[in-house]
This record gives sequence, C-alpha cells and structure tokens, in this order.
Amino acid sequence: MKITRIEQHLTAVPHIPQIQKSRPTDFRDRPIPIIEVHTDAGLVGLGEGGRGEDCRGLEAQWVGKDPLAVNLTVMGGAMGMALCDLAGKALGVPAHKLMGTKHWDQVPVGYWSPPLEPEEFAQMAEQGARQGFKTHKLKARPWNIVRTVELMTAAAGPEYSIIVDPNFTFGDLHTSLKLAEQLQQYNIRGFEDPFQYLPGWHQYRDFRRHTRIPLAPHLGDARQVMGAIRAEAADCFNLGGSAEQVLIMAGMAEAAGLPVWLQVVGLGLGISGAYGTHVHAVVRNATIPSDCLHFTRENDLIGGALTPAEGLVTVPDAPGLGVELDRAALAKYKVG
Repeated sequence: MKITRIEQHLTAVPHIPQIQKSRPTDFRDRPIPIIEVHTDAGLVGLGEGGRGEDCRGLEAQWVGKDPLAVNLTVMGGAMGMALCDLAGKALGVPAHKLMGTKHWDQVPVGYWSPPLEPEEFAQMAEQGARQGFKTHKLKARPWNIVRTVELMTAAAGPEYSIIVDPNFTFGDLHTSLKLAEQLQQYNIRGFEDPFQYLPGWHQYRDFRRHTRIPLAPHLGDARQVMGAIRAEAADCFNLGGSAEQVLIMAGMAEAAGLPVWLQVVGLGLGISGAYGTHVHAVVRNATIPSDCLHFTRENDLIGGALTPAEGLVTVPDAPGLGVELDRAALAKYKVG
C-alpha cells in the first residue's frame, strides 16, 4: 500500500457560545486543517492539524510511502492521526490496538473554560454539571479565582471537582500557597502549573509540604517527569506528546503511585478527539479527566460520534480511528 495524495480542508468552526464570546475571532484567525490521506488500496486516513497549522507540505514528504512501514507511536499531529487511521483500517483493528493494551472502554473527559468572569464560570459549571461532567478545568487568574470557585461550587454542587490552571500566572510560591489556603475548603482536584518550576523543583516540593491541594506539572519530557518524582514535587501530571512519549511518562508516574491526565490533543475537532481517546484507552493510570475538548465546538465534523455522556467518551472499536468525516458539516465550515 502506498500513499498517492494528501488533501487538506481548512475549517473554521466556532466554539460553543460560552467559550466563543471570550475569543470571538480565534476560530477564523486560526482555522483547523483536516487532511485526507489517500492510498492506492482505496483506503483513506483522516487526520487533524493544530489551530492555524498548514498541512500542505505533507504531500511532498509522504506521497509514495507505505503507511504500514512507519513507527506509528512516535508520531503525532495530523499525519500521525491519519497513519493510525490508515493502518487500523488496513489491518482491521481499532487504533488503540496499535498503541498498547486497552485499559479503558470509556475514558473520562472534563469540562473546560477559558478566562472568564466569576459569574460566567459559574454558569458554565452549572451547564457542565447538568450535562454529567464531574470535573471542570478552568484557566485561572489570581485576582478572581477564589470568588470563581465559590460561585462554581454554589452553582454545580460540592461534588463537582475543579482543576485550577493558572498557566504560571499565580507567579510565585507565596501567592500560590495563599490562594491554596483559601481554596482548600472546596473540591479542588489540582493546581496545574501555578508558578514556574524550572530550573529546579524545590519550590514545588515546598508547595506540597504546606497544602493538601494536589499539584500537577504539565509536562511532555520524560526527564522532567523523573525530576519531579525524585524531588517529590508532584501529586499527579498532565502529560502531552506522542503515544510513545505519553506511555513512557505515564509509566514513570504509575511506578511512583501517581495518576495522570492527558493533553495529547486539546481545543480541536472530532478527528483529534478520536485520536486522543485511543491514546487515553491504553494509559492505565489516566484516571483524571483528560483535556480532549472536541465537544467545545458547535460541530465536531464527525456527526457527534464521540459526544461525552456523564463525563465519559466511549472508545471506538471500529477499524482505525473509528470515526467518519461528516461531509455536509465539512462543506458548511470549510474556508479558503
């Protein structure tokens, strides 16, 4: 089997309204490419690139190559997804069979919010809880996070857990501990990257010694994961990278008795959502809801095949990624 051509479709799909109003032009400014990798065997593999990415250069690199002769687990991105889809279809197995042992029939996913005002966060939490989500990750800022969590808890209930992701904006250990102290009464599932950890992990270790809120570095490097474990600087990890990288890092965390969640894909569409679901299925200690967020768009371009139910996505068992491109939706959202 040989690749004969690669077709790219640029798509601009708005987010759901609660997210869309905070980033009204992003879906147009950074359209998402969908690729179809055609072969001489008549099989077509689907892939999805990142926001604003241009995949047109892939054809020169890949036409004429055998998709079954590639080490799939070391690849990521649109081509990695498409090759997994092709190989699975050719062999008659779901993509997760090409990655490792399946540990999950359904994988947990979390609801998600960009930076908003506390009242807006609360409205989203109420909606998330109503849809069955159990965990809500939010882009936090130090000036309103305490009020935000207070209102979210009032709206969604105390069982609704929250992952606080400041993207380092809590600034330092002192500020992070002060905020943690005010938030300990709530159901905080983790602080993700509250402040910078490099060049060393000693301040993350100190954070853990003074609060019971779990601390979660967001990493994609096995050496950094090992460093954090050795320094006793993490309670859990958010992991990204290729399937192979994630399995190595998750294995390190599991040996240390630590759970993980995955961000191998993020604010994408249904094809990347399918790929992320397959990766999650083979990570035994991925017990924390992932950042696989295809459901945060008004259309996922796969006909809603992986819509979460009660915060869970069912792992496809059809060959390849197990999803099909919704041609009518593609025509509606295609740009360029």
